[in-house]
Amino acid sequence: MSITEREGSGERPSQGSGNTEPASRVIDDPRQRTASEGRVTRRSPSQRPPAANPAPRARRKPWLLELYSSALGKKYAMALTGVVMMGYVVAHMVGNLKLYVGAVSMDGYAEWLRDLGYPALPHEGMLWIFRTVLLGALLVHLHAAWALTRMNHRARPVGYASKRDYVAADFAARTMRWTGIIVGLFIAFHLADITFGVVVNTSEFETGAVYNNVVASFSRWPVAVFYIVANVALGYHLYHGAWSLFQSLGLNHRRFNRWRQWFAIAFAAVVVIGNVSFPLAVLTGVVA
Repeated sequence: MSITEREGSGERPSQGSGNTEPASRVIDDPRQRTASEGRVTRRSPSQRPPAANPAPRARRKPWLLELYSSALGKKYAMALTGVVMMGYVVAHMVGNLKLYVGAVSMDGYAEWLRDLGYPALPHEGMLWIFRTVLLGALLVHLHAAWALTRMNHRARPVGYASKRDYVAADFAARTMRWTGIIVGLFIAFHLADITFGVVVNTSEFETGAVYNNVVASFSRWPVAVFYIVANVALGYHLYHGAWSLFQSLGLNHRRFNRWRQWFAIAFAAVVVIGNVSFPLAVLTGVVA
């Protein structure tokens, strides 16, 4: 048999003896090699290394903290704490209108606040509850504003290459940070001066004599000017806050935007006019 015929019949010539052997014995079949290697490397279940323990699940935060950790939650917190402080600002202004009635009326109102809830609560107990709630609302408001600012900076670490267009953002929106700082400093000064008498009005301060303490404080024109400037800043802050809280709470629609704007303007104007009138009345001698 010729070499060509041997190759065609599946046989190959042997070296030296002339015998032939089937080609299947010597052809290196990749399928057979793969299967063979698989049989060699396959391990029995007893020889397999033990499976690694799954990583423990991280404990989820309470849903309120989970919500607050998001930007949306922080906006909710700013809106709700803003509502609390807006309510206090209005109530505080309305109570101070008793300055025009006289010392008996204003001091009696202050005493009523201190006795609110008595005897179920200690003397001034309800007043300190109100102060604690307001302080907590203020701290949450400040933290949420700070955290949102940091989140915005991380989202855009590089400033704008061109000058920003502020057509859509009015003056109140652009100055929220600074008006907030001015109002915060004023609150600290006002409490120290009128409530505790430890700043300016120390010599004439008398505990419980709210009318005389207010008149003595506003008789000093630097204090009166600071009070007026701070309340103008408060008005801008209230205007933008009253406008944006509806949007933060999801109550935003073109049909209601006009009413939102009128509400924000009216609310801020009433508070500013009422508060600014107090030092002006003392300086002009209307209240003495």
